[in-house]
Amino acid sequence: MSPKLLAKNKSNNKELTLEQHLQDTETACLAIFRGRILNNWCRFFKVTDKNVFLLLLRIACLFHDIGKANPEFIQLVLGGKKFKQTFRHEWISAFILHCPNVKEWFRQSNLDLDLEIITASVLGHHLQATPKQQHKIDAFGKPRNMVKELPLYLDHPQVTNTLEKIATLANLKGLPTLPQKWIDGSAFWDNIYSDIQDTAEDFEYEISKDAQRQSLLLAVKAGLIASDSVASGIYRTQTSSAIEKWVNQTLHTYPITVEEIEEKILQPRYRQIEKDTGKSFELKDFQKEAINLNSRLLLLSACGSGKTIFAYNWAKGVTDSYKIGRVIFLYPTRGTATEGFKDYVSWAPETEASLLTGTANYELRGMTENPTESTKGKDFTTQERLYALGFWQKRFFSATVDQFLSFLTHNYGAICLLPILADSVLIIDEIHSFSRSMFDNFVSFLQHFDIPVLCMTATLPTSRHEELTRILDKHKSGLKVYPSPNNRSQLEDLEQAETLPRYQISQSNFDEAKQKTIIAYQEEKRILWVVNTVDRCREISTQLGEILETDILTYHSRFRLKDRKKRHEETVNAFKQTEKAVIAVTTQVCEMSLDLDAQVLITELAPISALVQRFGRSNRHGKFAHSEILIYEPSQPLPYTKEELEISRQFLHDIVSPLPVSQRLLADKLQEYSLRERFSDGSSHFITGGYWATTQPFRESDDYSFSGILDKDINEYLQLMEDKNPDAESLILPISRKYIIEDFHRPAKLPKYLQIASHENYCEKRGLG
Repeated sequence: MSPKLLAKNKSNNKELTLEQHLQDTETACLAIFRGRILNNWCRFFKVTDKNVFLLLLRIACLFHDIGKANPEFIQLVLGGKKFKQTFRHEWISAFILHCPNVKEWFRQSNLDLDLEIITASVLGHHLQATPKQQHKIDAFGKPRNMVKELPLYLDHPQVTNTLEKIATLANLKGLPTLPQKWIDGSAFWDNIYSDIQDTAEDFEYEISKDAQRQSLLLAVKAGLIASDSVASGIYRTQTSSAIEKWVNQTLHTYPITVEEIEEKILQPRYRQIEKDTGKSFELKDFQKEAINLNSRLLLLSACGSGKTIFAYNWAKGVTDSYKIGRVIFLYPTRGTATEGFKDYVSWAPETEASLLTGTANYELRGMTENPTESTKGKDFTTQERLYALGFWQKRFFSATVDQFLSFLTHNYGAICLLPILADSVLIIDEIHSFSRSMFDNFVSFLQHFDIPVLCMTATLPTSRHEELTRILDKHKSGLKVYPSPNNRSQLEDLEQAETLPRYQISQSNFDEAKQKTIIAYQEEKRILWVVNTVDRCREISTQLGEILETDILTYHSRFRLKDRKKRHEETVNAFKQTEKAVIAVTTQVCEMSLDLDAQVLITELAPISALVQRFGRSNRHGKFAHSEILIYEPSQPLPYTKEELEISRQFLHDIVSPLPVSQRLLADKLQEYSLRERFSDGSSHFITGGYWATTQPFRESDDYSFSGILDKDINEYLQLMEDKNPDAESLILPISRKYIIEDFHRPAKLPKYLQIASHENYCEKRGLG
């Protein structure tokens, strides 16, 4: 009697056979990749033949889980004891594709099938395939336990029926004879391992020389993951028959129009600005011009000049040239993404607008408790059980960069969002803030994918400017700079904003900075003090609080999320009150996530780009004759290098003056003094993976900071996690190494990545320290 082959654990007392899941995955593939989505997917990946793409993808969909036809997997899905299977099921599928008679079977097709693309897609669809020379444990092709033989149910009717479908698709005759078991150390299987490794090495070289084949590989690889995720997600929530209906209702929306962006995003924002300022809103000249500009653009414009409104007007122009269904606005931090959502995206209908960050559910929950005019009465959450697929119905996104672009490092959720990204116009703010690793990935993105992109910043180092424009232009993928020197002089309002004398900059020492702060506070001014480390931020806040006998606002990264949110809102709101003195002491977090307008700015010496961003937190809208800025030397260079600070001293030599200076001067001097960086080679893990696919971090890890929790919050956290309450996220905070409790008896259910710190070193107002 043949065993029952199942593809998944039971869900709502439903069983899913292997054959049904493979059919569902192909059904999902055909439902997803049609019409505008198919066109945009092939344009995005630069695939020239849609029919070849669909054929290879359908075969990969039907073959991807064949390796589940073994007794270990059956035991796993039937609720048996958890154990490490001898091989991952997608590895077995790849083994089968490399069996000599299977390879010969595919070669008989008159459709010129690319078996390497099919195999690479099947092998990598769970992002757990690494060449064995890079891994000593859990390496591809190496048994993961001591089993010497593993039966394979490859003559099962479910497998045979699936192979017959593949034969019909590929114009193949008959079916190949498949092995009935894996045997450790047999010549047959050893030859298959060797063949896979040799083929993978050759394939990697071949696609590096063949751009079209590489594009086809990437499109099929990502297409299989998207199709499999839909088939699996719908099984968890509905029935197989609902796949086409669900995809049609969520993914295949009507194209976005100029009128839609105007009515759903811009007009409500204009009305809010008028309400806040009491003045009639009017677009600036450069914002009016946005609708007529290139589909790949780099906007260099001063802080507070109105870049976001420019961006949405630019998106209106792009929708006239591209048939797209989404507008995606990416920010470097959760804080900036949340603010972008509140100010712009949340005006759109709740079914179409989305905040997508690592803590979005928690942020959205807070918005329902304290709604703004744009969020009142709306529910922006998605179906949790569909994971990333829950966002497919959305049309306007405010998100962090990694939520979408981490597909370049094989992040599964981001790959599942690729049908959305390929159908979008993309806007990226604060491009200057990207780490070197993030910037390398972004250059790879621009070089290999065809999508309308707008990048925005006030300042950009010379080498990065060259890379995004001149270097990338050699690949016909560079960004056009706006405004250019030729048209800048015609934009009077932008020219006036950038040449306005905003900042009076001086240098001194810590004691004078403290005295200046005290006097400014007594004169009822708004003061922002920025330092380079959390410890100094806490120390200065405490000192000033004792001297002035008042509450000093403190804002940095090492707060529990719920406390950081309070400190963020508290600080922003305090600076909006023009009639009251306020002092906020912050770290680098203010450079992007805080929309402040200080009259007096005190800052430690930092790299030039950081200084310019800090300056932009003062006299932001040119309301004052000038802001007063005082810069002093930190007690130690960390977290920056001595070289970075030395170049900043040279920079200061040109901008410190008794006369106020403009943002234009700062931008020009940044270009002159910025450190030269190496240029990217255009590669990323997703691009160069070939046969292999393993997830890598998109952002560099911080050796000094770890995700953690306070000892007193552990029980509450575990209960919230058990209740699937997003408030659990609110208790997490970054912990520096010196505050980690090493000998704490941690509960078994506490995630291993969470370190533990003592609540005795924590204050809701001052953070961890």
